[in-house]
Amino acid sequence: MEPEREETILRFRRRSKRRKPRNHTQIPSTSSNDSALVVPTLPQEVITAILVRLPVKYLLQFKCVSKHWYALISSNHFVKTHLSFSANDFTRRKLLLETEKRRLIKRSHRHFSVSSLFYESVTEAFDLDYPINDPKRVVAIEGSVDGLICYSIGYDLVLWNPSTRKFKQLPDLMLMPQQTYNYRFNYGFGYDEALDDYKVLAIFDENCKCHVDAYNLKIKIYNLKSDSWRTLDDIQSEMIYYGSGKLLNGKLHWVTTVVYGGWGVMSIDLVDEKCRKVEQPCYGVENYFLTLGVLGSDLSVLCSHKRTDVWVMKEYGVKESWTKLYTIECPYRVLSPPLCTSFEGEILHVFALTLTICNPEDGLMRYPEVTNIDVYVDADAELYIESLVCPVLQNEPMTQH
Repeated sequence: MEPEREETILRFRRRSKRRKPRNHTQIPSTSSNDSALVVPTLPQEVITAILVRLPVKYLLQFKCVSKHWYALISSNHFVKTHLSFSANDFTRRKLLLETEKRRLIKRSHRHFSVSSLFYESVTEAFDLDYPINDPKRVVAIEGSVDGLICYSIGYDLVLWNPSTRKFKQLPDLMLMPQQTYNYRFNYGFGYDEALDDYKVLAIFDENCKCHVDAYNLKIKIYNLKSDSWRTLDDIQSEMIYYGSGKLLNGKLHWVTTVVYGGWGVMSIDLVDEKCRKVEQPCYGVENYFLTLGVLGSDLSVLCSHKRTDVWVMKEYGVKESWTKLYTIECPYRVLSPPLCTSFEGEILHVFALTLTICNPEDGLMRYPEVTNIDVYVDADAELYIESLVCPVLQNEPMTQH
């Protein structure tokens, strides 16, 4: 029996030498011979369907996963699909506003979640450092569309995506230096769906000291795809435009006054680039002041006199559809246009230099608590959504703040 036992031991040792040591960290084999251990692969359409539902901050990280994912997330189709999901997601809406420590001193920008304002006890505001930060120049928010924000910084215009931190400085208006000091500027920013292009309108006239007459009114329009300005000929020179243009239904809207006349509302269509008059409601008062806004998919107007009436146009272009939502007893011009509505119908305003949520059913107002915010809040607040839309042309070097 002894020789047989020695032979058995020798065979066991030879078999042990041929056997590879087991590594517990090794990924199981994916060979066709061992189908039970194959790592499953999701179809491309499923991967895309998952990614388009994610916030921008994660998608920017996932660009580093592979060249394929980078190309996918950067593609125009993906950007537009992601944009449609963001536009319908209430949690991805942000409010951007300008604040001050004291009046006209140390101005800064903050942004925070709109849904948090309505549904959480405390909302945290976050600092937002816009590009080309120059404390010597006045910064104003001129409009927002598809996640892009248009800033005027002094006499410069910048398109910026705060979600991706990419921005583009627009070419100047080619005005003489002395003209920039004499003109009063008003801007509007929107999207031309027919051309799939973003446009900026600059309206300026020489009437910067007197609000009675309008002289030498000019309108220039900028196309992002051509990266150039051109003059718009279809204008009414007797009009005086106020504030930033409000975008709705592919048109930019302004409150206007006519020389020796009253208040009006004008629109400029971004597709055919024609100026048109917008019919107003019958306010029933005299000596009032108008402020224009957009509430959801409706044009809104504040009529301020001894109190402020909030009107909305339920059916665009139909005068009879103007409806007065509610009245707020407040002093002259201390209320912003309605910014957005909660699912329960509450409406967000900036009232008396603070954020205010109004219930139009009973007129009650509440004031959400916001941390990391300064004393004064500018009434020119702007909503924007998270997006991957890039303001930089494909043949331009990428600029990131």
